[in-house]
Amino acid sequence: MAKSSPVKKAWRSLTWLGVIIVGLIALNAFGVFTQNGSWTPKLALDLEGGTQIILAPQVESGATVTSEQLDEAVGIIRQRINSSGVSETEVNTQGGRNIVVSIPGTPDDATLERIKSSAKLEFRAVLVAGQPSGQTVGADGTATPAPQATVDPSLSTTPAVAPTDASDLNYVTPALQAEYDAFDCNKINSTNVAPADQPLITCETDGSVKYILGPVEVDGSTISDATNGQRTTQNGATTGEWAVNIVFNSSGTSKFADVTTRLFSLTGVQNQFAIVLDGHVISAPATQGAILDGKPQITGSFDQESSKALADQLKFGALPISFTVQSQDTISATLGSTQLLNGLIAGLIGLILVVLYSLAQYRLLGLVTVASLGVAAVITYLLITILSWREGYRLSLAGVAGLIVAIGITADSFIVYFERVRDELRDGRGLESSVEAGWKRAFRTIVASDVVNFLAAAVLFVLAVGNVRGFALTLGLTTIVDLLVVSLFTHPMLQLIAQTKFFNEGHKLSGLDPRALGAVYRGRARFEPSASVPATKVSSSSKEAAKRQTIAERKASELVGSSTDRSTDGKDS
Repeated sequence: MAKSSPVKKAWRSLTWLGVIIVGLIALNAFGVFTQNGSWTPKLALDLEGGTQIILAPQVESGATVTSEQLDEAVGIIRQRINSSGVSETEVNTQGGRNIVVSIPGTPDDATLERIKSSAKLEFRAVLVAGQPSGQTVGADGTATPAPQATVDPSLSTTPAVAPTDASDLNYVTPALQAEYDAFDCNKINSTNVAPADQPLITCETDGSVKYILGPVEVDGSTISDATNGQRTTQNGATTGEWAVNIVFNSSGTSKFADVTTRLFSLTGVQNQFAIVLDGHVISAPATQGAILDGKPQITGSFDQESSKALADQLKFGALPISFTVQSQDTISATLGSTQLLNGLIAGLIGLILVVLYSLAQYRLLGLVTVASLGVAAVITYLLITILSWREGYRLSLAGVAGLIVAIGITADSFIVYFERVRDELRDGRGLESSVEAGWKRAFRTIVASDVVNFLAAAVLFVLAVGNVRGFALTLGLTTIVDLLVVSLFTHPMLQLIAQTKFFNEGHKLSGLDPRALGAVYRGRARFEPSASVPATKVSSSSKEAAKRQTIAERKASELVGSSTDRSTDGKDS
């Protein structure tokens, strides 16, 4: 019963490993057939090429763009793209004025919107709303035709009576009314802005409604968080309509409560407040009650992608300046398939060297190393493929380098384990007990080593940008895989082969031959010659075993040796 216990544990571990591999294959198959996934990982900009977008700032005539504004914009754009799941993107400044964004593959419309939209959010009270064709809806909600007029410079631009709040119709001067009548919704763009303390003429994003809005009362800088989700009724049922949920900070909560309290008491279009994003009204809901908790919801013509894009833009903040797409070009891979092939060849050479060393050092026991590396390769490939279609990860040449380094890290774990087993054999243990005792000693060392590697990879991933993050990701991922494989495959395989006659009896090709390892070893650092083993071989084996001792074991051996010497001297005297 005792002998079968390790065997049962081994098969249990191998079963769990099989379940994990089958689960990864099934998950990847699900992505391939339902999520536009692939059985091969996507490649990064340096290996596949992609799209280069040059953004030019939009500023008033005579104004200049500062380096601080560009640096802030680069950081925000990088955060927006990363949040969309597109990895290995490069965002840099060009010539001290433009921003260059290089994206692997072909970006979709939502990604392009994340890049170029300034995401300047404002909440303004509605003063006048009308149809672009000419109808105007006044404060009483009655629609009347508006004259087709041009802006007369002689008209007054100053209110006759000073407005008392942002909903005061005294803001609508004759000049502003004329400008509103002549305003063309088809020509609106992100430069359609007005000072925060002045009214704004703008339209719905689809051009269906034209507005005169009051001054800004709450802006996007007071938003602490934003998420997307489907609207729900009071009973908790979903409506199927996508919305953006906003959370204001304390200042925004107080301001928004004051605004909605005032608007709730008004009628007609003045009861509405407009949510303005980059110069367009994305929604102008009626105020059905004061919102005191600072958690309003933006609705409009959103789908899942557009609502998430807006939520991400609001969460990470508005760009300090607006940008327009100056050019959008397809770029070739900077390194390409040749470099990828060279990287794979380098990895193959490293793998072959590890295999040859394992077979030379451990004989047929080295086949366990080869099999373990194969299992680790399968799991790593499946994980990278899943990350590719699920999270937008792209494999770069730096990522390939991380995989190559992982070969050595994984092989090192096997070597530590095998050497601990050999040490136990030199101690005079049988193979089965040596496997268990060696595993207990080796596992602590392997965990300590992998934890250090993983922490280094995690720090590198957090602090680095660009391709270096790809290296850190593959390094950290393979470190976790190493611990998984050595626990669920390598150790169980040694438990199983320890039951075989070939390894248990220490065949000279097994790599666990007690005579070759100097199993005449007795006690700590004491070696007694054996009649069946030549003295020269005992000596060399003894020296080899002594070299493998830890510092603590050597000190303990010295104490035992000195104690023995004193005992011998006492007998001689």
